[in-house]
Amino acid sequence: MKILKITSVLLLFVGVLTSCSSVRVASDYDREANFNEYQTFAFFKPGIDKAEISDLDKKRILRAIESEMQAKGFAKSENPDLLVSIFTKTNENINIYQNNYGWGYGWGWHPWYWGSGYNTVTRTSEGTLYIDLIDAGEKELVWQGMGTAALAEEVNKKQERINEIVQKIMEKYPPTMEK
Repeated sequence: MKILKITSVLLLFVGVLTSCSSVRVASDYDREANFNEYQTFAFFKPGIDKAEISDLDKKRILRAIESEMQAKGFAKSENPDLLVSIFTKTNENINIYQNNYGWGYGWGWHPWYWGSGYNTVTRTSEGTLYIDLIDAGEKELVWQGMGTAALAEEVNKKQERINEIVQKIMEKYPPTMEK
């Protein structure tokens, strides 16, 4: 019985830890595109410049994308097959939890407490990163990956978190073609 209790507590703890680091990912692609033709890439500066994030975060994202593209066998080129662009959105979620533990004499349960309880306010930032792969010759979008996740607040953990988000998005590329 003791082992069952310990196991259930450990499973709950692991579940909480993994839920904090989850990245929700989706992708879409042009079914007419031949993804086997693409061997090289470059970043699409006009699209990247429009992303409304700091230049430091742009650099972090581009480093992570470059690393993932090279891991997939792509070479960076001045005359690329694919152009890579990004787009970002951020949301700040504010959660307020009201904790009313009762009132003083006459209305509540606790004779030494007077007041309306206290509120717990939590703020979390969530970001969505879109990675667009554009056919350089046709200038048409051929693949788009999207990942939504909680953002790292500590500067030391930002690159690690961005790497994780980009890696999860790029797992969807190349798309598995349905036959």
